[in-house]
Amino acid sequence: MNSKTKYKTKQRDVLLNFLENAKGSHVTAGDVCEYCKKQGSSIGQATVYRQLEAMVDEGIVNKYIIDGNTPACFEYVGEEVHSDGEMCFHCKCEKCGKLIHMHCDELVMIRQHLLEHHDFLINPMRTVFYGLCDECREV
Repeated sequence: MNSKTKYKTKQRDVLLNFLENAKGSHVTAGDVCEYCKKQGSSIGQATVYRQLEAMVDEGIVNKYIIDGNTPACFEYVGEEVHSDGEMCFHCKCEKCGKLIHMHCDELVMIRQHLLEHHDFLINPMRTVFYGLCDECREV
C-alpha cells in the first residue's frame, strides 16, 4: 500500500477493484457509483468522491478536467503513474461526448516543438482536441 494511504477500508477495496478492472479507461464518479450500486455495495456518493480524490493525491489515479460542462474523469494508473514518460492527450466528441485517451508520438513531437521553438509547455493531461468520433461521423 502506498505510504500516503491513511487506512484501508472495504469501500476503498471495492473502488480499487473497479478502477483496476477499468485500467486504461476514463470513468466518472457517477460510473463508479453506478457500479457500486449494481454490486449491492452501499457506498455513498460523497465517499466515492472523497476516495477518488485521495487516490489522486496518492498518485494511483489521474484526474482529468476536460471542460466546465463535463464531469471530471478518472483513470487508474497504479503505482507507475506514466513513469515511462509517455504523454497522454485527449479527443472529445462534440456530438456524443465520448472522451478518447491517446498516446501519440506525433503529438509528443508537437509538444516538444512548442517548448523548443515557442517557449510554451503544454500540459498533455489538460490538452483536448474537439471534433467527431468515428461512430458519430457515420451517422
